[in-house]
Amino acid sequence: MSTIDWLTRLLELSPVSGYLQVRCLYGAPWRVVYEDSGPGEIPYHIVMEGRAAVDDPAGGPPEILYAGDVILLPHGSAHRLHDGSGKKPAAVRNREASNLTVSENVGSGARLDMLCGCFILPQHADRLMRAYLPELLIVRGGDSAGQLAGLVALIRHESDSGNLGGQAMLKALSSALFALVMRLASEAQNAPVGLMALAASPRLAPALEAMMREPSGDWTLPRLAQLCNMSRATMARQFQEKLGRSANSFLTDIRMSLATSELRRPGGTTERVAELVGYQSTAAFKRVFKAQTGYTPAAWRRSSISE
Repeated sequence: MSTIDWLTRLLELSPVSGYLQVRCLYGAPWRVVYEDSGPGEIPYHIVMEGRAAVDDPAGGPPEILYAGDVILLPHGSAHRLHDGSGKKPAAVRNREASNLTVSENVGSGARLDMLCGCFILPQHADRLMRAYLPELLIVRGGDSAGQLAGLVALIRHESDSGNLGGQAMLKALSSALFALVMRLASEAQNAPVGLMALAASPRLAPALEAMMREPSGDWTLPRLAQLCNMSRATMARQFQEKLGRSANSFLTDIRMSLATSELRRPGGTTERVAELVGYQSTAAFKRVFKAQTGYTPAAWRRSSISE
């Protein structure tokens, strides 16, 4: 049996790319405002020096970020970062550097050095990510035993240096950053409701691993409950509490993410892909696929090939 872990499998189903956009070098007072992101886009920010306040898109109190912290906005929500003073921000000017835009202001207060970028999810694979991640996902640099600090230092160096292949390096490092943030968030004691909380639950982790490892399996609630050594009622309740969705909904999203990828491949016929993702009835697969993606499998395959 394969020993592939759930996060590796998730990133195979939904490969994430990314890029840096802006480096903010500000003195207080400052403020940065972002509009809603496009489909499949997840903004991220890395505080390298200083501190920043992030307004909660859901209306909660601001989160304070410190040097070494990374924040993702998995739903792509409009958001605002600022110095917390409430004062009118100082004027900003932008200049183009080798690998990104540098944004600077004339503020004379506390200094901020922050990198801002965006992760990109493949078309229709973002459902598996966004539906199960929180509005704000924060990983604290002080909680990562140096792993995050080392990666951030490398990203910072590449953004500064202008070395040969710098943009390619930054894209690869952005993908690594996403994987590391997901790993650290799932290991946190206060993992937020959703995929991170499910992964952090010792009792439910076997169900997560099984469904991610073998999406085509006959993962009925009784079978998953047996795998986790709990009753069906307890399994259903705890899964809903941790993930915010039922086990069946989660399994369907895994299967449809795999299906969208497999339909792109040569020979990826509807019948073959239906069987691959666990449907004995091609008609049933077609109904679920259309409900999830808005396309029939054949139309999805044609549109993917023509891209």
